[in-house]
Amino acid sequence: MAKKVCVLVAGSWGTALAMVLADNGHDVWLWARNEEHVAEINGQHENSRFLPGVQLPSSLRATSDMEKAVRGADAVVIASPSKAMREVTKALKPFWHEEMLCVHATKGMEVGTLKRMSTVIAEELGCEESKIGVICGPSHAEEVARRLPTTIAVACSNEEAAQRAQYLFMNAYFRVYTNRDVVGAELAGAFKNIIALGAGMSDGLNNGDNAKAALLTRGLAEITRIGTEMGANPLTFSGLAGVGDLVVTATSKHSRNWRAGYMLGQGKPLQEVLDSMGMVVEGIRTTEAAHFISQKYQVQMPIAEQLYHVLFEGLDPKTAVETLMGRGPKTEMEIMSQETWQQWHT
Repeated sequence: MAKKVCVLVAGSWGTALAMVLADNGHDVWLWARNEEHVAEINGQHENSRFLPGVQLPSSLRATSDMEKAVRGADAVVIASPSKAMREVTKALKPFWHEEMLCVHATKGMEVGTLKRMSTVIAEELGCEESKIGVICGPSHAEEVARRLPTTIAVACSNEEAAQRAQYLFMNAYFRVYTNRDVVGAELAGAFKNIIALGAGMSDGLNNGDNAKAALLTRGLAEITRIGTEMGANPLTFSGLAGVGDLVVTATSKHSRNWRAGYMLGQGKPLQEVLDSMGMVVEGIRTTEAAHFISQKYQVQMPIAEQLYHVLFEGLDPKTAVETLMGRGPKTEMEIMSQETWQQWHT
């Protein structure tokens, strides 16, 4: 049965998700701040800034009026950048109600508070975190918009809500699984952007395939180590939200994080990289958050730490690589603490 669904905001990922929902026959409203942006979507059925060359479904409508977008909606999908999540959710609050399904598709963290996006949303809506779901997994907006086969997961501690989201999105080219581990899904989605930055930087330095493969492998171990210490199920990191999203983000030409890292590896300064991207690079903010999270939980994140020095302290990328390669001997199986291991195996 068709539902009214509101998607906030009209970036590349929000627009692609709105297309999936429109293809499924739902009454979809895409919210954007910019009136010219809204006019282009409604009049030309295009979003030339974020998805150039893609024809949007004629049934998809855009508006800058939050009340018009949300009023009467059965579900709301939030796909804003992490730094705008509180602002967008505050604007949503007057029109949201407990029966409305709420899922987000943002792969980042709030730097100042080190909070996950579902925590931020729940705080601003004044609801329990179990009300909030998260879309995760390998899913470039550019490919979803072209209706290429894509498989993702919806994580929510409330199984009924997860299934509602599953049926809302699932179709012939967009397969959806459910997952109960919201913490793991959000942390995997955020932290893999750090490793993708590092993979791009490695390619920019011409370090070769051996180096990148090792970076992804040790990066996954790093993500799993900090994730489990923060309460995630370690199995999540071997699934779509973990290794699936890591591989696609660290190896694809569509990845903003890989492209940003590549330019940094070529010696371009951070501000020049950001100016040339024209869109948010979540991995940069997440690297800053990871620096403080690793200190808070006293968990080693050597790749994230070296990237932090490159991004925020001006360390030369070549020196960062030399530092990582020169670390003391370790065992490969240092994935999590003994205490955490026992927690998940008893």
